[in-house]
Amino acid sequence: MSTFGPEYVRAIAPYQAGKPIAEVAREYGLDEANIVKLASNENPFGIPESSRAAMLEAAADLGRYPDANGFELKTALAKRYDVPLDWITLGNGSNDILEIAAHAFVQKGEAVVYSQYSFAVYALATQGVGGRAIVVPAVDYGHDLDAMAAAIDADTRLVYVANPNNPTGTFIPAAQIEAFLQKVPAHVIVVLDEAYNEYLAPEHGFESSAWVRTYPNLIVSRTFSKAYGLAGLRVGFAIAQPAVTDLMNRIRQPFNVNSLAQAAAVAALNDTAFLEQGARNNADGYRQMIAAFEELGLEYVPSFGNFVLVRVGDDDGAGARVNVALLKQGVIVRPVGNYGLPQWLRISIGLPQENAAFIEALKKALG
Repeated sequence: MSTFGPEYVRAIAPYQAGKPIAEVAREYGLDEANIVKLASNENPFGIPESSRAAMLEAAADLGRYPDANGFELKTALAKRYDVPLDWITLGNGSNDILEIAAHAFVQKGEAVVYSQYSFAVYALATQGVGGRAIVVPAVDYGHDLDAMAAAIDADTRLVYVANPNNPTGTFIPAAQIEAFLQKVPAHVIVVLDEAYNEYLAPEHGFESSAWVRTYPNLIVSRTFSKAYGLAGLRVGFAIAQPAVTDLMNRIRQPFNVNSLAQAAAVAALNDTAFLEQGARNNADGYRQMIAAFEELGLEYVPSFGNFVLVRVGDDDGAGARVNVALLKQGVIVRPVGNYGLPQWLRISIGLPQENAAFIEALKKALG
């Protein structure tokens, strides 16, 4: 079997998602109703009611293929971000966008630049096309943009920048990103991955899609999986100039965003009350989390997303050990040893009672 497929594909370690509630219930003999999942940065309020109603209406036409061009969703996005329709590419989640970019712009042996401790899919997308990874050491668990710009070599075709970054939660101010874009050669594509953008406080927010008019090599990637509560439907999108979106759409799978997902995303995009509710809960939950970490004397990375990275021990087995102790109590979090952070856990921010359950379980797990 090892002779099948290219060597660079065989070398890929499959993406490890957060444990589902049902799996933990089976493994530890627990009641699903009492399990708290804070592992996958999902919206604790679930799907908006506006999206639920839109899906019920769209369900009447499920015998037909989806709109392959996603006209209604693209129209809503174009209005929201003040760009033409042909500047938008739809994805089966933003993961799809990240992978489409690699397939569209990187050939075997060419380089992709990304930061240490950045989203695992960057490495997977690079390996999937036989690309050469240039991993730039992080500074304070976040991107060193000056070093990333300096790392771009003659064979570099793509750069991934996450803002805020997953799994560390770090944030890069707008001025630093624009200064970086000015340094990147025009033939190198920059993917600005903003999956957690909607969680930024107003004083940190900026509209990066406006930069697409100035930088033809920029792709802004967003998702409906986090703040919009549509993780199970898989809807992402990219904003870029037509020369870029044309290539991405040439290799994008037909019908990659299903009918229910498109309808739900249109409704969610305009549901400002749902977004505001999530933002308030996230800000309150973040304060609840870090107050507990400070009480316990635990180091954490200040976060701008809907999760917090916390150090739960000094030895390399700490993260895995505490994770198992939490699972036995019915609390699912995310170990990040695969990111080179074996002493740490990433905790999604949930509802107040979910956060409280995690904090109590953590105290017991730490003894």
